Amino acid sequence: MNQTEPRSRWKRTIKDWLTSIITVFIVTFALYTWLGAPYVVYGESMQSTLHNNEKVVVNKAVYRLHEPQRGEIIVFHANQKEDYIKRVIGIAGDQVEMRNDQLYINGQLVEEPYLNEQKTKAHAEGTKVTEDFSPVTVEAGQIFVMGDNRQNSKDSRMIGPVSIKEVVGRADFVYWPLSNLRSP
Repeated sequence: MNQTEPRSRWKRTIKDWLTSIITVFIVTFALYTWLGAPYVVYGESMQSTLHNNEKVVVNKAVYRLHEPQRGEIIVFHANQKEDYIKRVIGIAGDQVEMRNDQLYINGQLVEEPYLNEQKTKAHAEGTKVTEDFSPVTVEAGQIFVMGDNRQNSKDSRMIGPVSIKEVVGRADFVYWPLSNLRSP
């Protein structure tokens, strides 16, 4: 038996392992960079749809195909240090307004079923879920976003419409905690 034979088999095994590890790293990096990424929900601004410390998968590829649509939950760069997660309320060309706890887009009443529970409770207490605001026109290349927990959300009512360029992706799936797997 030749002594170089076990040594070359060992080298080949090491080379195969390294190739596999590098391939997994490259594929993972590509998926994370271009397709999807995990995001941790911080705070209560999206309750009762999303809760503090829940983890969601953010689809980064979807907005390469089309722009965000009303009702979608997105993650965007709020500033250089923070990303926010909010619901798209208005898109380019929309005029967004809140009157008497009712959302109006382009003068038409828009139902917000994700707020039904909060509205029932607030109205029973004689309060509003969302304070009135004057019409805001969403310019081209922008979206108007709000958190579902309107009384505890820093959103377009304070920071203004969000540039489409700042959108990271759409929140497609809650994967943590495991007992609460769902699409938001």
